[in-house]
Amino acid sequence: MMKTIALLFALLLPGFAVAGAYEDMEEALISGNTAWAIELLDKGMDVNSVDPAGNTLLIQAVQRNNKDLFEHLLQRRARLNVRNRNGETALSLAAYKGNLPFVQRLVEAGADVNLYGWSPLIYAAFNGHRTTVEYLLKKGANVNATTENGSTALLFAARFGHIEIVSVLLQNKADPNIANETGATAIDWALKTENTDIADLVRKAGGRAGTAAAGVPSR
Repeated sequence: MMKTIALLFALLLPGFAVAGAYEDMEEALISGNTAWAIELLDKGMDVNSVDPAGNTLLIQAVQRNNKDLFEHLLQRRARLNVRNRNGETALSLAAYKGNLPFVQRLVEAGADVNLYGWSPLIYAAFNGHRTTVEYLLKKGANVNATTENGSTALLFAARFGHIEIVSVLLQNKADPNIANETGATAIDWALKTENTDIADLVRKAGGRAGTAAAGVPSR
């Protein structure tokens, strides 16, 4: 009986240790105690640990704009292209936030700029970050990449009134006539939100209205 109990403790203790370590890591992240977070990693915590939402430590460092932990995780070769449950990577979120230094560092480390679905370029265009858009294009981002419903960076920039980004995308050969699954093009989405200047700009680049009613952007 005693041997059985001892065996159960031997099997369970590592799990308890891991759970406790992650609770400590969460507290370290929330409190901004980077030294404590690094200490936990030094003690053997997996550099690619994830929270219940699938966010890796690298993703969380981006979310919290924690530069020191971010750099430390990169030095420990944390996986760059892991997606959370929303399909986001560290680069996707850095692009969405317009954090160009993080974006540059991740790309230099080998992060994928052309992820299937919501690419980093689409995230940057969606939220109006011109310098990030320009950088990603220079690094080979596909200007005509689409989300799962067929929407491009150009459609989102047009939808949300980011005229400078629309101009940059068109200068980089964005196709003004790509339509999403509802049949809506960049002109449709621009007009839907009364962004007539953008509609005119897209029209001058050869853009046309779609064959179906413009849809509201969705993920």
